[in-house]
Amino acid sequence: MSRIFRRLSSSLRSLSMRLGKSEACNVVVVGLDNSGKSTMINHLQQAKAEDDEPYIPEEVAPTVGFRVETFRRKNVSFTAYDMSGQGRYRNLWAQHYTEIHAIVFVIDATDRMRLCVARDELEMVLDDPSVRSRPVPILFLCNKKDCADAMGPAECVAKMELEKIRERPWSIISTNARNGDGIEEAIEWLADSISFDSSSASIESKHK
Repeated sequence: MSRIFRRLSSSLRSLSMRLGKSEACNVVVVGLDNSGKSTMINHLQQAKAEDDEPYIPEEVAPTVGFRVETFRRKNVSFTAYDMSGQGRYRNLWAQHYTEIHAIVFVIDATDRMRLCVARDELEMVLDDPSVRSRPVPILFLCNKKDCADAMGPAECVAKMELEKIRERPWSIISTNARNGDGIEEAIEWLADSISFDSSSASIESKHK
């Protein structure tokens, strides 16, 4: 019976998306300060307006606490909780774990010195009961790919020990949040990976 229900739920979701009905999705965006979280969301905000004017990135002030932004892709209406990466605010990340469908973890690909800190923060995210109990997908953005000293996805996977993640779907994509390179591909993966019915969530680990 549960298998029939899952198939019916999936079919209804596909039908609703074809008919133009959007799904609502909550995403928490985390990572250390200066990794590019707010710049990435600002790009998505700018792109959703579909202006003819090119997007010219501005300097982004560090987020204090968190901010909430919305955007839409592939018939999915995203509400993004852009969480501050500053040390004194990281304890706020967990406040939103119970209401999310996915996690976006932004990695500064040029910051090798603090990669161990990012790894420790990721472990705390994965160990949180609200995350551990549900196979919500995690999208890793290996950001600042335009910088000459930036790490590639393979190095980030190794140093962040991402191969240990086997209980949930995940992907890592190189991005440049300032000009949007890789952002749309990343959000497309996220939209395709999110389960809106926890009973039918995929637990298969998939990554790039």
